[in-house]
Amino acid sequence: MLYFFVCLFALIIGYFTYGKFVDRIMAPDANVTTPACRLEDGVDFVPMPKWKLILIQVLDIAGIGPIFGPILGALYGPVALLWIVFGCIFAGAVHDYMSGMLSLRNDGASVPELVGEYMGMTARQVMRVFSVVLLLLVGVVFVLAPAKLLAGITGMQAGIFVACIFGYYFLATILPIDKLIGRFYPFLGGLLIVMTVALAIALMVGDYSILPNMDFSVNTHPGDKPIWPLLFITLSCGALSGFHSTQSPLIARCCTSEKQGREVFYGAMIIEGVIALIWATIGMSFYNSPEAMQAVISAGSPAAVVKEVSNTLLGPIGGTLAVLAIIVLPITSGDTAFRSTRLILAESFKIDQKAAAKRLMIAVPLFAIGYVISTQNFSTIWRYFGFSNQALSTMVLWAGAVYLAKSCKLHWICTLPATFMTAVCVTFIAQAKIGFGLPMETSIMIGAAGAVIALIIFMLKFGLKKPCKTAESSAN
Repeated sequence: MLYFFVCLFALIIGYFTYGKFVDRIMAPDANVTTPACRLEDGVDFVPMPKWKLILIQVLDIAGIGPIFGPILGALYGPVALLWIVFGCIFAGAVHDYMSGMLSLRNDGASVPELVGEYMGMTARQVMRVFSVVLLLLVGVVFVLAPAKLLAGITGMQAGIFVACIFGYYFLATILPIDKLIGRFYPFLGGLLIVMTVALAIALMVGDYSILPNMDFSVNTHPGDKPIWPLLFITLSCGALSGFHSTQSPLIARCCTSEKQGREVFYGAMIIEGVIALIWATIGMSFYNSPEAMQAVISAGSPAAVVKEVSNTLLGPIGGTLAVLAIIVLPITSGDTAFRSTRLILAESFKIDQKAAAKRLMIAVPLFAIGYVISTQNFSTIWRYFGFSNQALSTMVLWAGAVYLAKSCKLHWICTLPATFMTAVCVTFIAQAKIGFGLPMETSIMIGAAGAVIALIIFMLKFGLKKPCKTAESSAN
């Protein structure tokens, strides 16, 4: 139990120390008029209070990621807790903060435009296609998963729920952000936090041995899957996830001050890290062994673990809340995935979104494509999501490093995690069956070489270049 609290306090202390350090480097200016106020349109650029922004951001970036990911990560043993703590503080929260703050300083721009702004037109075009495909996959999967759960509960056809969820997504995509998302998501975000804390308390006071295995030298995965690089691909939300960078600009368009950045973006990621820490601890403490939890996952999915844990620790009410969470959480990320896609396409084709007709012009064909994808068997394509998600986070971190280097600021806060994740992604795609299928030793060497080459290119082009722009001119 002591180790759990050490990790918990590390996340909290990380927010108040490293979070402030990162914020000081970015030097937010309270006197700058934010896009929410300067470009207010009543649709996407809508000023909202800070407390709402924090809870909406937590829910937008969460989905089922900080629950399912840590459950699967727990199979690897206590090393998963280290990745959650250090990944969250030094990579994930920095990634989310940079994507949000750069959007604030670029008229609320989406991630492809941000990457393109600092890494060139080729990167912009690649990221436009990459982001749209990734978000469509997220949106569609977050239709099918809750629809199948609802069908299993009610006995009705899953297709009926698919149509209903798509209908809701359509409304959430085209309506002003404060009408649905701004009204209901703060409550749902609070519910997620309360439910997670309740489970943690119930586990602590129950007859369970908290984190019984603290041998970091042993990989406990029942399938003997390697920690490097799979843990860092599998356990993304709660540590580092590229999907978050597609969501931060939605909230950046609603911030009323640059000073809100640390609490809204860095802080929301720390909250998600706490949620992930609790679920990873539950996974390692509730079951007698990784094999026992793997059996539940194999018989159903991580959702079966959530249901069994919640029913046991919190009773029937807890089980009901768990099922509701599993249904609501993907829906509340799926709709913002489609909304982000609309905004990316609008920016790419220079289509103003204030008029409803212009929003419909993008949303109608977008959802038609999404529906067609939902009828296909794309399990093979979806296997690339974990890699694509972390590749996106790597690109955003490199873009942040370029921005900081050009601004004469300490770029290492982005450069170091970007280099680390480059090694992870290159190693994974070199070794994985969906990639090149090379031997692990060879893949590790290729991954290390790829990371070193990326770092050298960055340093020669940006990191060592003098003189550079002043911080004041780059921030404007």
